[in-house]
Amino acid sequence: METPVRSRPAGAGRNPESPLPPVPGASQEEIRRQNLGAVLRYVHLHGPTSRAELTSRLGLNRSTIGALAADLTASGLVTEEAPTTARRAGRPSLVVSPRSDRVYAHALSIDADRLRAARVGLGGRILDLREVARPGGMSAVDAVGPLADLVRDMERGVASDALLVGGAVAVTDTTRDADGRLRIVGVDEGLSVALEAELTAGPGFVAGDLADIAGLAEHIRGVAPGIDDLIYLHGDLGISAGIVVGGRLMIGHRGHSGKVGHMVVNPNGLPCGCGSRGCWETEIGEAALLRHAGRDPDDRAAVTEVLRAAADGDPAALRAVEQVADWLGFGVANLVNVVNPDAVVFGGSLRDIFIAGADTVRRRLDAMPLPASREHLRLRAAALGRDAVLIGAAELAFDKLLADPLNVGVVGQAGSAEPA
Repeated sequence: METPVRSRPAGAGRNPESPLPPVPGASQEEIRRQNLGAVLRYVHLHGPTSRAELTSRLGLNRSTIGALAADLTASGLVTEEAPTTARRAGRPSLVVSPRSDRVYAHALSIDADRLRAARVGLGGRILDLREVARPGGMSAVDAVGPLADLVRDMERGVASDALLVGGAVAVTDTTRDADGRLRIVGVDEGLSVALEAELTAGPGFVAGDLADIAGLAEHIRGVAPGIDDLIYLHGDLGISAGIVVGGRLMIGHRGHSGKVGHMVVNPNGLPCGCGSRGCWETEIGEAALLRHAGRDPDDRAAVTEVLRAAADGDPAALRAVEQVADWLGFGVANLVNVVNPDAVVFGGSLRDIFIAGADTVRRRLDAMPLPASREHLRLRAAALGRDAVLIGAAELAFDKLLADPLNVGVVGQAGSAEPA
C-alpha cells in the first residue's frame, strides 16, 4: 500500500531559528537526540553555519553545541572546519557543514510527460539528475521499471562510503492516454511497494502528489520559507494544489486533497476529463490558453510561444492571457476565502501565466475575496522551477534522519540500490 505524505516535513511547523521547546519528562538521551536533530536540521536548511551562530539560533550553550557537532561529525553527517576568513581576534568558531557529497536521498518524479530521478545531498543540493520520456498511457506502476533503471545508473558513480538515507516519489494527478485523451489519476496505492520490490536493497519510499511535494519545496527552500499558511498552485496537463496550514501539509483522506482544478467555476463551460463540466482547469490550464490563442490545445510546446507573443504585444496572445488570468484570479479568490492563507504561490505552467497576467489576477483579488482574506495576501511566482518536485521529495526522504540522526536506520554504502 502507498505510504502517503504524512510525515512532518523538514523545516515545517516550527521556525528552525527559534530556541528549541522543552520536552517535559524527556530523558537526557532523548533531549540529546532532539538537539542533534535540531543542529543537523539547521545546517541542512541553512548550509555551513558557525558554532557561534548555532549557539545563538538554537538557544543552547557553547559546550553543548560543540559536543553535538562533534557527534554529528563522528557519524559522518557533517564536517567541521575553521572559517576561511577570520573577522575578529581570538580563536575562530568552527563552521559546521552538511556532508552533501556523502549523505543523500533518492528523489523521483512521475510527471505528465517525463520520468525523473535525482540524487539529492544533505543540504538540498542536487548531485545527479536523470530523465526519460513518459509514453502516453504509462501508469505510475508501469513507470517503476524505468525509474529503477535511472536510479541504478546514478548509483554506479557514487563513492563507496556514501550513505543513502531514503527515497520519495512524486506523481502528477493528470496523465494522457495513448490515444491522447486526458485521464485523472491519483497516487497508485501499489507504487511504493513496487519501488521497494524493484530496488530490493534500497530504502523504503514515500509516495505523494506532485503538487503537494513541489509546494513543500517552495515552503522550505523556495519563495515561501517561514510562511506557514500557503497555497501552492501547480499547472501542467491539469491543475492541483499543495496546501500548507500551520506549517503542515494538508493531505486529506489517503493523500487525495488539493484537486482544486476540479472546482466547478463555470457550470455552462466545457466538459472536463473528470466527467464534470466547467471545472477550473478547463478555464486556466494550458489547453485553455492555447484554445483562446487559436492554437492546438494539445500542443504543449506552443504555450511558451503564446506567452512570448503576449510579451511582445501580440493582440491575440494578450487576449488569451487576459481571459485565462481572469479565471485564474476568480478561482484563487474563492480559495483564499476558504483557506485564508498568507501567500499563494504559482508553479508549473501557472507560474508564467501568472507573471504574464498578474495585473488581471490582482484585479479579481481586489474585488472578490473578503477583506480579512485579501488584505494580508501575498502572490508569488515559484522560485525552484522544475526541480521543486525533486527537492521536495528529497525533504520527505530526509525527514527521518533529521528527526533522529543517530537512529535513522541509514541504508548504508553506495550501490545498495543494485538488485540483489
